[in-house]
Order: sequence, then C-alpha cells, then structure tokens
Amino acid sequence: MERIIKAAVDRGASDLHIKAGDTFRARIHGKLVPLTKQALTPEQTRTIALHLMSNEDDKARLDKLMDYDCSWSSPGIGRFRVNIMKQRGTFMIVMRVIPFDVPTFDTLRLPHSLERVAQAERGMVLVTGVTGSGKSSTMAAMVNYINQHENRHILTLENPIEFLHTDIQSAITQREIGSDVPDFKMGLRAALRQDPDVVMIGEMRDAETIDTAMKAAETGHLLISTLHTPDAQSTILRIMAMFPPEEQEVVRIRLSETLHSVVSQRLLPRADGNGRAVAAEILIVTPAVRDMIADGKRIGEIRDYIADGRDQYGMQTFDQHLSDLVQSGEVTFDTAMSAATNPSDFELKMNMFRRVSTTVTASASTAAEMTAPSIIPDSQNSAPGGFDGIQQGGAFDFLNK
Repeated sequence: MERIIKAAVDRGASDLHIKAGDTFRARIHGKLVPLTKQALTPEQTRTIALHLMSNEDDKARLDKLMDYDCSWSSPGIGRFRVNIMKQRGTFMIVMRVIPFDVPTFDTLRLPHSLERVAQAERGMVLVTGVTGSGKSSTMAAMVNYINQHENRHILTLENPIEFLHTDIQSAITQREIGSDVPDFKMGLRAALRQDPDVVMIGEMRDAETIDTAMKAAETGHLLISTLHTPDAQSTILRIMAMFPPEEQEVVRIRLSETLHSVVSQRLLPRADGNGRAVAAEILIVTPAVRDMIADGKRIGEIRDYIADGRDQYGMQTFDQHLSDLVQSGEVTFDTAMSAATNPSDFELKMNMFRRVSTTVTASASTAAEMTAPSIIPDSQNSAPGGFDGIQQGGAFDFLNK
C-alpha cells in the first residue's frame, strides 16, 4: 500500500481514493486515474483503514464508525489528511496529500495583495471555494506570512492538523479537533480566553460557529476561516442565509462591521498540462462595501465594485484574473471561459483585447519598417552569427516551436 501511495505522490497526486471493489485511484492534475489493475476486497480496505488510524480507542470501534477524520504520515512518503467512510456497507478512504513545506504566497502564485490582507489587525478573512480548490493551502500561506513578519500568538483549530508550523516571529498553537478539543464550537469559545491575536478555524460549518467567529472579530482578533461558496458576493449571502429570518438583519449589520476580506478560489488545469493554476477573486471590505452589506439591497453591486477597485485597493474579480492567466499563457482561453463568472461577457472582453493588441502590434511593425536602417547583405558581412545566422537559428526557429 505504501509503495502505491509513494508512486502516486511522485506523480504529483493531490488525492488518493481507496475503495472496496475498485482499484487504487489518484487525482493527478485534476483527473482521477487508476493506479492498479486489481480491485481491493472489503477486508483489504478495512485493513488499510486500521493502518491509517493512530488512536487505539477509535480502531476498536472502527466497524461502528460512519465517518472518521485523521492524519497520517510516513517518512519518505509524506503527510496526509484522511477521511474514512462507509459506502454500501464497506469502507472507502480518501487521502489528501499535505506537503511537508508550508506554502507561501509566491509558491502558490497568489496575488501580492494578499500580503496586505494578512497584515490586518482585526476582522474576518474568509477563504472560499469548492472542495479541493486549495483553501487550506492559502490559509497556511497567510499564517506563514504572519509568522514570518509579525510578533503575534496564532491559534489554529483544525480537523485534522494539516500543515505543521514552527514558531518564527510568532508563537503558534495548533489544536486538533477530537484529540486536543472536542469540536470547533468549544475550541473557538476557549480560544477567546487563550490570548490569541490570530485565530484560524479549519471550517465554519454552522450558524453557531459563525456567530462565535464574529464575536472574536468584534473583540479585536483577526479570524481566518473557510466557507464552501463560489465567490465573494455569494459568501455574504450564504452567511446570512445560515441564520433564521428574524436574525438576518442583525447578522448583516454585524457582518458589515466585522468582515475584512473574502478570497475566493478556483483551480484550473495549466495550458502546458503540468499541474493547475489558481484563479482568485479578492474582495477588500472598504467603507463603501460596508454600506452595501449593511443596506442589504445593494449586495448585488459588490461584484462591479470589485472590478472598479483593482488599481486602488488590490481587488479583482474572477474574470479579471482569468484574463491575466490567458494573456500570460498559463491557461487556455477555453478553460478560462468555462470557469468565468459571466462567460459571454468574458468572451466579449477577451475578443476586444485581442483586436486592440493586433492593431497595436500592426502599427508598431509598420513604424519599425519605416524607420529601420538598410540591412547589409550577408555576402558583405562575413562575421559569424550575422543576421542570416540569427534568422535561421534564433528567433524564427523559436517562434515556429
């Protein structure tokens, strides 16, 4: 089993799927591919589940468990976040690969405006996106940035602990749900009595946790957490929808006062086929955005405000970042359009950009031809590497490739 897992990691797998009645499968560059030919038996899958569990009490009640989260590591292979579940009466295991090295904004190729987000003194910073969009890595990069540049106490609540941080400029306390604290709610309540400057919660799953998180932000803490929402605007609407109708107006006012920023992510296959690129939408909550949230009826204006605030505040919409990724050649136009918030509008803007670029390039070429000096014929230039040599072995060959 460990040889198969190592082979998957060496091929760049992000997740492994182990299921009774099926082969080992791995998600490599976003695609789920088989690694073996022989299907696993229910007993084999059960044995693997026991091997991945470290708590002896949990092992003893394995057959009664329906969902179980833990972490597993092995020297020379890696660290993994593990979910063990029951399906059709047998076990299935999903393992998420966790790199040993704590990521940075640069290694993740995230916008530099996130450095300013990580420097916030207080408020809620929410990282959102679908499952597998890299939210945990982005949060770890934020914690890493604070750890390298600030003298703070950072307290994390995770299920399970993923990236292992070491104390640099800050002191970091990492608590695991189930072994260090019973659940997120109790851990977050206790955190407010443990003198934190920054609190990181693995996930906000219910109204009670969100309410406590807002209280933490209201009392002067910086709180970082995740939500499963597709973009910044829907994040605000989703938070309000988690509360009863009679409480939503108060929640909206509190949210307008405590929310600092929203970072929404989507992972897209790279144009060269090597890995995936992150597209990010970034909302920085300015006084104007606070008014839009507090009003309630103006939340629909937020997306346009993000687009207009790119230069001044470092904000950006998904479509703006997708346009950058296409222009830099990181993702193809078709991939970007399928991920765009408004595909038809995105296509129109990209076509306009192409027309403008073509016109500018043609004008520049014409001007160059009118002002270019006459070229000495190759027969009169015997020096090696002359114009003819460059034409045949340099730029022209590169363009053809």
